[in-house]
Amino acid sequence: MLRSPSLRAGCALTALCLAWPAAAQTAAPADTQADGSYHDPRSDIVVTALIPRSQGDILSGTSIVTGEELTRSLRPTIGETLARQPGVSATSFGPNASRPILRGFQGERVRILTDGIGSFDVSNTSVDHAVAINPLTADRIEVLRGPSALLYGSSAIGGVVNVIDSRIPRRVPDEAIHIDAIGTYGSAANERSGSGEIEVPLTENFVVHVDGSYSKTDNLRTGGYILSKAMREIAAASDEEEIQDNARLKGKLANTAAEVWEVAGGFAYIGDGGNLGMSISHSENTYGVPSRLEVAEEHDHDHDHDHDHEEEGHSHENVTLAMKQTRADLRGEVAVNGGFLDSIRLRAGWADYQHQEIEPSGEVGTTFKNQSMGSRLEFVQADRNGWQGASGAQFFTRRFQADGEEKFLPKNQTDQFGLFTLQSLDLGDTRLEAGARYEHSKLQADPDADLFAEASQRSFDALSGSLGISQAIMPGWRVGLNLSRSERAPSAEELFARGNHAGTQAFELGNPDFGKEKSWGVEGTLRGSGNGYSFSLAAYHNWFSGFIYESVVDDSVCQAANGGAEMEFPCYAYAQADARYYGFEAEASVKLAQVGSYAINIDGVADYVRATIKGNGPAPRIPPLRLLGGIEAQGARLSARAELEHVFEQDRVTDFETPTDGFTMVNASISFKPLAGNDRTTLMLSANNIFDVEARRHASFLKDFAPLAGRDIRLTARISI
Repeated sequence: MLRSPSLRAGCALTALCLAWPAAAQTAAPADTQADGSYHDPRSDIVVTALIPRSQGDILSGTSIVTGEELTRSLRPTIGETLARQPGVSATSFGPNASRPILRGFQGERVRILTDGIGSFDVSNTSVDHAVAINPLTADRIEVLRGPSALLYGSSAIGGVVNVIDSRIPRRVPDEAIHIDAIGTYGSAANERSGSGEIEVPLTENFVVHVDGSYSKTDNLRTGGYILSKAMREIAAASDEEEIQDNARLKGKLANTAAEVWEVAGGFAYIGDGGNLGMSISHSENTYGVPSRLEVAEEHDHDHDHDHDHEEEGHSHENVTLAMKQTRADLRGEVAVNGGFLDSIRLRAGWADYQHQEIEPSGEVGTTFKNQSMGSRLEFVQADRNGWQGASGAQFFTRRFQADGEEKFLPKNQTDQFGLFTLQSLDLGDTRLEAGARYEHSKLQADPDADLFAEASQRSFDALSGSLGISQAIMPGWRVGLNLSRSERAPSAEELFARGNHAGTQAFELGNPDFGKEKSWGVEGTLRGSGNGYSFSLAAYHNWFSGFIYESVVDDSVCQAANGGAEMEFPCYAYAQADARYYGFEAEASVKLAQVGSYAINIDGVADYVRATIKGNGPAPRIPPLRLLGGIEAQGARLSARAELEHVFEQDRVTDFETPTDGFTMVNASISFKPLAGNDRTTLMLSANNIFDVEARRHASFLKDFAPLAGRDIRLTARISI
């Protein structure tokens, strides 16, 4: 039953738009190659940029992961799949729940999309909640960092990750049946995964699609000790022998096995004037959350908040999460080909999500339910003497409910409606760009006997915009500057959280009186390419007022909000203050030589971010400086690559964090294309973390208790026929 006026309005908008593509004779978009991969014949076209354009023309940091790079980087989670991209880290809450971190921002400030609309899960509410997007089904992943991402939501200050698949077909195959499949074995977790999809043209214009995937992993084998050096020292000083034994543990990370499966079906009508398609999918993911090993005897929370809350001596039991999602999607496009409008696009989706947190006894401790719907309508302008643009409307609603022992949020609903535009003027050597987004948000928490005595409701109107200029300075080289102003409404978690949250081992306390988070940002870019080389640099600085963050406060603050009950976890309260984030991302590639039929290339990536909260010191969980370099011999059918990644120590920490040691990883891979003329059929052997080093990501809540994978030998076969 659609009780919310915003929900009814969103459904009406979606229904109205459905009639338009159905009335048209719809066409394969120009961003599809003959082999079925979703991108322009120029592989650097960024579809997520609203106006599809070359990566070098976008006035902010961007990354595209596709083809052989995607095959080599593919991991069970979207966070680990993207973790080597510039400006990207991962939450790394064990091997099964890892969400991307962009420019030091995570959670609500990073939008995770599938083909332009939300993932419709609860991964933003907690780092132990997995993203409901399976990288195995991805054809292409695009990452937008900086102001361009605000066109997908005012909260996307860090950026947008858009996973693009072919679940709704985009072309009519030339073959009677088209098959794509990928299978992987990884030694570190005894990973066995596979995915396959079939497309069949029933008529000249009608295509059906079926796909399925399955993945199973055992407990992850790590390199070195399970506990970090700081935690080992605390555990070794304990009087309890069992805790002392924890300091010596190495090897496998307990309770990290997982099993994931997904099935989906879709169809599309593709004609001369546009396209219309739908898909339905169902996925289930059962995975373990790494335990926090005890390192000290428990003690009163009213004292000694100068250490990470995970030092407090709590043992996180072996909890298993059982997640399932049923999802329906729709995509349509009408080719107008008019003097002002070129096309009209519609994207819509709905999902019913649930996960249960299962205790070691087999009892369900907490159940999270989430029903979401979103739609996005875009009007793409025709190119008029270098003037291009796109405008549109977006609607999103979410109904969230948690029940059980660890319920830290009341039942709540979020409704958002946005209007956006992006306008671009190409004057040859000079290009101008302006973007704006208005977003109305309404958040309501229902009365809850355990959390809120009365209903709470807040409404926000957020306005964000950007102005940019790009100038050619020599053939193949452009410099750009972008100024942005953004406003973000607080999330339901930041407003209404009030309870123990075992995933983060904290009592989380929101503030229903928060105002909007506002920021100014400036970003400069320098990009160049020529015969045998390419270079990209983006530097940014953001000034926040009303920046929302978590900090440790005296337990009495949370006790007062919790009716005076005894605290199970340390008290973490959300607060607002001024803050600054600044940093850079750089990447480069150079062809060193041509040896027979092989091109010898070197490439490198560097990124850094520094964040400070006024009156509170360094922002927590900020990734340190990182350098990554590789050398590759590329042939038409055989390629080999070796790379070195060094992550520096992070000792700029808050009062409740511990420093994180740096590490250096060496990786190598070799790929072979056995079928002449078929670049999408590939066999790949890779070795990651060859020297089995102990590595931890500072951005992870569990970095002191759950290191990254040790040596991992991976064999991957991708087939397209």
